[in-house]
Amino acid sequence: MPGLDPYQNIRAGERGAWASIAAYLLLSGVKLAAGYWFSSSALTADGYNNLSDIAASVAVLIGLRISRKPPDRDHPYGHFRAETIAALIASFMMSMVGLQVLFDAGRSIFTGDRAAPDPLSAWVALGAALVMLGVHFYNRRLAARIRSHALMAAAKDNLSDALVSLGAAAGIFGSQFGMPWLDPAAAVVVGLLILRTAWGIFYRSSHALTDGFDAKELETLRNTIERTKGVRRIKDIKARVHGSNVLIDVIIQVDPELSLIESHRISDEIERRMERRHNIANVHVHVEPDEDARSPQTNGS
Repeated sequence: MPGLDPYQNIRAGERGAWASIAAYLLLSGVKLAAGYWFSSSALTADGYNNLSDIAASVAVLIGLRISRKPPDRDHPYGHFRAETIAALIASFMMSMVGLQVLFDAGRSIFTGDRAAPDPLSAWVALGAALVMLGVHFYNRRLAARIRSHALMAAAKDNLSDALVSLGAAAGIFGSQFGMPWLDPAAAVVVGLLILRTAWGIFYRSSHALTDGFDAKELETLRNTIERTKGVRRIKDIKARVHGSNVLIDVIIQVDPELSLIESHRISDEIERRMERRHNIANVHVHVEPDEDARSPQTNGS
């Protein structure tokens, strides 16, 4: 039966990566220039944050491109996990930038007198936050539709960037009221948020690469299979993330009197239900007879 086209999903995911790259290129240039011109540590740190996001988005884009390669002799399951590896590399890039932002902000706090930055820099940060919110909603909808973990991570990074810009604006506005230390203090918060986002991406990527899978989602998949007509019980079920795809291996038990053709129809129905309800087309079903069903008859004979 025809399944989902994972390669079409990857091509759609590339559009989200390009949207992020375009936004980050524009915003990083504006923020770094405005941060230098208006003497704002928070806005400059936010600009460096967006520079790290460019590198991360490019890494995700490269991973998506590699994922499009068809299966070959060395990769019979395809190259889909290149997307997850790219997200892992992006987390390392972001963590290095976050540490650098923290170092620069801390040094700024403990150096001489500071003048409050120009309040115009706060409006630049607010405008950037609105742009990133728009990119976030676009990527989040796209990631949910194509089940791309890397693109969903990028969408969460977009939201984090919008919050970072709002925090930078708050620090700049606060520095206008005789508290110039609030500007570099906001830069410290920016650095911590970068590290927090990097850790989240690292955790999700490493969890997927070690075949980790969410227990609640697995239970949802189990319930769908158990409600399939003809399935008496599930003996075992496993799932793992393969790039933007989910692979499922399930052992079901059916009426031992069923023919091979009837058992095969149950397997086909499970595949159809998983694709229709959960957007999953990679399901391997192993059918076994329900031997317990014979026990009462055997004992009574």
